[in-house]
Amino acid sequence: MSPLLLFIIVLSYFSILMIISHFTSRNNHENTFFDGNKESPWFLVAFGMIGSGISAVSLVSIPGNVGNNNLYYLQFILGTIVGYLFIAFVLIPIYYRLKLVSIYSYLNTRFGNITYKTGSTFFLVSQSFGAALRLLLSIKILQYAFFDALNIPYYITIIVVLVIIWLYTNKSGVKTIVWTDALQSLFLITVIIITIITIKNSLGYSISEMTSTITQHKYAKVFDWDIHSGSNFFKQFISGLLITVALVGLDQSMMQKTLTVKKVKDAQKNVLTFSFFIAFAQTLFLGLGVLIYIYAEKNGIALAMSNGQFINTDGIFPNLTLNYLGKIGAIAFLIGVIASTFASVDSCIAALTTSFSYDFMDIENQPHEAKKKIKNYVLIGVNIVMFLIVMLFWQSQGAIINTIFTIAGYTYGPLLGLYMTGMFSRIQLKEKWVPVACVSAAIATYLLNNYLMSAFQFDFGFLNIFINALLTILFLIIIKKKV
Repeated sequence: MSPLLLFIIVLSYFSILMIISHFTSRNNHENTFFDGNKESPWFLVAFGMIGSGISAVSLVSIPGNVGNNNLYYLQFILGTIVGYLFIAFVLIPIYYRLKLVSIYSYLNTRFGNITYKTGSTFFLVSQSFGAALRLLLSIKILQYAFFDALNIPYYITIIVVLVIIWLYTNKSGVKTIVWTDALQSLFLITVIIITIITIKNSLGYSISEMTSTITQHKYAKVFDWDIHSGSNFFKQFISGLLITVALVGLDQSMMQKTLTVKKVKDAQKNVLTFSFFIAFAQTLFLGLGVLIYIYAEKNGIALAMSNGQFINTDGIFPNLTLNYLGKIGAIAFLIGVIASTFASVDSCIAALTTSFSYDFMDIENQPHEAKKKIKNYVLIGVNIVMFLIVMLFWQSQGAIINTIFTIAGYTYGPLLGLYMTGMFSRIQLKEKWVPVACVSAAIATYLLNNYLMSAFQFDFGFLNIFINALLTILFLIIIKKKV
C-alpha cells in the first residue's frame, strides 16, 4: 500500500471521528465526560459496544487460534449468553437503583471505603494491562503492515494513536464514545464480511460450498470433553459465564456506556441486544479462522509450527490479508484494525479516567473548576500508563487474547468474589483485612494452578477466574465480623 493511500485513509478516518466529536460536544455539563448526560439511545449503545467488546485482539487472535484450538471458543460463547442474562437482570437494576457513575461505589455502600478502594484498584490494574495489551497488538499490526515500511518507530505510532484518541474524546468523553464506537462497530462488521467474501471468491466457493467446507473441516470441532484440557467444555462454559460477568458487568468501561441510557429497562435491552451482536460477531471470527487455514492449505502457504502447534497465531491472519488478498483485503484490514483499536481503547481510557477520578480523587464533591482540572490530569496520567505498559510488553509473543484472559482471571477474580459476597450474603467484613484476602486469593490461585499443572497436567484454563473468586469468597467469610 502506498504511503499516500495510507495517509488518506488514516486522515479521512480521523476527520470523521473529529466531526462526530464536534457535534457531540454541544450542550455539555460538568459530568458529561463521565455520564453522557444520561441521554444515549440504548440501541446505539448496544451496537457501539461491539467494537469495545471485540478489539483488534479478537480480530486476529480468535481466527488465528482456530489452528491450535479448533472451534472450542464457541463453548466460551455459550457461557457468555448466561453471563449477559445475569448482568441484565441482576447487576443493571442494582446500578440504576444506586444511581452509580463508578460502578465500584456499590462496594462502598455494601461494605465500606476500604473494600471500595480495593475493588477499584483491582479494576484499575486489570483494565490498564488489558487495554494496553489490546493497544499493543493493534500497534504491532499497524507497524508490520504499514509503518515499518515508512521507517516510523513503533513508539511514535503508539503516541500518535493515543493523541488521536485524546483529541476526539477529551471534551465529551463517553458521550462522544457512544457515537464513535457505533460507527466503528459498523466498519468492523463490514470489514469482517468483506474479508470473508474476498477469501470465498479467491477459493472459488459459493456461499453453500463455503459453509459446508467450514463445517466439515478438521478444525470444526466445537466440544472438548477432555477434563485435563484447558479447553474442556465445562471449563470454557463456566469461564465464559464468569468472565462475561466480570469483564462486562463489573467492568467500568463496558457499564459506563450502558449507564448513559436513561431508563433501566432500556439499559437491560441494551445488554441483551449487545449479547446477540457480540456472539454473532465472534462466530463470524471463528468461521473466518477456518477459512484462513483453508486458504493457506489450498495455496501452499507454509505456516510456522513447533511441536505440532502453530506459532505466532496472531500473525497468521494479518500476513494472509496483507500479502495474498490484494489491495481490497489490505485496505479492509487496515480499517478493521483502526476501528477495533479506537473503539476498544477509547472506552478503556475513559473508564480508567472515570474510576480513578471518582474512586480516588472524589471528583463528585469537588467544585466545577477543580473537576475539570482533575479530569484532565487523570486523563493524561492514564495515557502515560498505557504508553509505558505497551513499551514493557513490546517483545511478547503468542496469542494475546489468552494473555488478557489469564490476567483477567487473577485480577477480576477477587472483584467477582467481592460482588458475589455483597449481593448474595448479609455478612459484614473486617475491612482492614479485605486487601489481604483479595491478594491472597489471587496468589493462591496462581500457586494451585501451577501445582496441578506440574503434578497432574491438569490445566484450569480460563477457569482461573472461578477458582480465584471462590477463594476470595472463602477468605472474606474468614474475615467476616461476628454478629
